[in-house]
Amino acid sequence: MRNFSPWALLPPIYSVFTAVGLWVVYFVAVRNEKITHLSSQYRNGSLYPPYISVAGNFPPASCLFSEIMNLAAFMGFIIAVLRYLQLKNSVVKPCLNVISLVLFSLGCFGMTLVGNYQLFGEEMIHNLGALMTFGLGTLFCWVQSYFTLKANLKNEGTKYLIFNSPAADFSLMSQRLHMDASRSQWALVMLILIFISTFAIEFRHNRFAIVCTDDPSETFSEAYEPDSL
Repeated sequence: MRNFSPWALLPPIYSVFTAVGLWVVYFVAVRNEKITHLSSQYRNGSLYPPYISVAGNFPPASCLFSEIMNLAAFMGFIIAVLRYLQLKNSVVKPCLNVISLVLFSLGCFGMTLVGNYQLFGEEMIHNLGALMTFGLGTLFCWVQSYFTLKANLKNEGTKYLIFNSPAADFSLMSQRLHMDASRSQWALVMLILIFISTFAIEFRHNRFAIVCTDDPSETFSEAYEPDSL
């Protein structure tokens, strides 16, 4: 345990709590008879399909949904910054590392739009946020997969690689296959959360610190190895 950094706990904790929060929103919406069950074979004509956005559209589920999305966006941004610092001196394409941080930062902003502008109230803003969240979040996963294989921190680059794509979800929606599309959407979100949780594999080798100094010329390392403590 000497070489284990407590920062490794942040990604899985983030993924678990976000997933649990979203499922709580789903079950509240089902209990209030706003959406149909994901396990239903056919959509009930009096209920809405179980998309995540629809589940979080009606109170009291909408209140929980806003809180969960805002907290998830904030913590996701923190994880993205830490990941950027971790890779800052390890990647051969620093500009791609910056682009990755910008992508996920915008994706996190999209999450706040999804949470604070309900689908049936502000559909255009909500859909823009959803596009940012899913589209840029998926691009972030692809870029991070590339970094994992290329940087190969502590020879662990091949231990995980998860493929995500929102294309299937949007394709099913366009065909009005709402039950299949909603299941695909839930699966995509869970896969992205699982992907982020795997950052723990590499975070366990690093410690991060915020240093305050009165000397502007003093330099320090944002991320350093546990063995150097």
